[in-house]
Amino acid sequence: MKLTIERAALLRSLGHVQSVVERRNTIPILSNVLLDAADGTLALTATDLDLAVVDNVAADVSQAGAITTPAHTLFDIVRKLPDGAQVALEYNGEDQKLLLTSGRSRFVLACLPREDFPVMAEDDLPHRFSLPVDQLAQLIDKTRFAISTEETRFYLNGIYLHVTDEAEPALIAVATDGHRLARVRLPVPDGAAGLPGVIVPRKTIGEVRKLLEEADGGVAIGLSDSKIRFEFDGAVLTSKLIDGTFPDYVRVIPTGNDRSLEVDSKLFAEAIDRVSTISSEKSRAVKFIIEPERLTLAVNSPDSGSATEEVAAGYGSESMEIGFNARYVLDIMGQISGDSVKLSLADSAAPTLVQDVGDDSALYVLMPMRV
Repeated sequence: MKLTIERAALLRSLGHVQSVVERRNTIPILSNVLLDAADGTLALTATDLDLAVVDNVAADVSQAGAITTPAHTLFDIVRKLPDGAQVALEYNGEDQKLLLTSGRSRFVLACLPREDFPVMAEDDLPHRFSLPVDQLAQLIDKTRFAISTEETRFYLNGIYLHVTDEAEPALIAVATDGHRLARVRLPVPDGAAGLPGVIVPRKTIGEVRKLLEEADGGVAIGLSDSKIRFEFDGAVLTSKLIDGTFPDYVRVIPTGNDRSLEVDSKLFAEAIDRVSTISSEKSRAVKFIIEPERLTLAVNSPDSGSATEEVAAGYGSESMEIGFNARYVLDIMGQISGDSVKLSLADSAAPTLVQDVGDDSALYVLMPMRV
């Protein structure tokens, strides 16, 4: 293998694939990136056995070939080369060493044969559809903060993607950790009708979101019962799905909350952020004292002191008090783009519904806490 490539192009591609590689690996080959050069293209592949990313980049290939080399080491070298540099990669096939030269810099990297590199099986993906980049980014951003990190309930460690068969079918993404729930509805794209309910893992969601940063146009998505594939301009990400049953989230979404509180979203978020400075790291509890046309946020911490702040609010029901985890509220507020937010409440022990007044595609459910 022998090729020359622009440093910026190689760095961008390595950035797309190297984050899949775990820093600590008991299987040496999984620390490597597969470099496969042929026909004016260098294909870079990284995998952790559950997830694989392939990125193609144009290169001046004088001799086709393939080899694997440590992903993070290669990325760090290329990152530290000067802007505008040309990078030459050469592997002679004899001594398991990859030679990288750029200007006066010369690196010799250890290699492992490409035959040892695991390849994710090419399953048939019967369900195929595409989503615009902005819609897929919105779907991820508005739900992923609620993904559970608790490994014991592995079926909550991802976003549940499915199509409803209601009167108005929709493509729905849901995430929950048991304390809060986020749901986003989109019109069903062509080809997605009859989509099976699947759980896309948290790591896969994170890698897809990174690739969306540099993508434009649309993303082609292929799906089976066990795998999902996202195809971008030059990159393809394939991942296994979580083998589990997502809980019946519809039962968690309250329908009879008849007390409506409406507040300026920016002022509300800033006020919560300020008063929560006092709250303890462990509980992050904030008490909402809700009265006609007024919301008072109160925090009382035995270690740090106390804080209160009043926010003007539209509310016409009976006065009530309810407590929430400030961080959970701020996570939701980070996804509210409209001028005002509406909280639909029942009582101090029942889940609360949170919605952007200007966007009915997303809704959030927040469990209260005792304060």
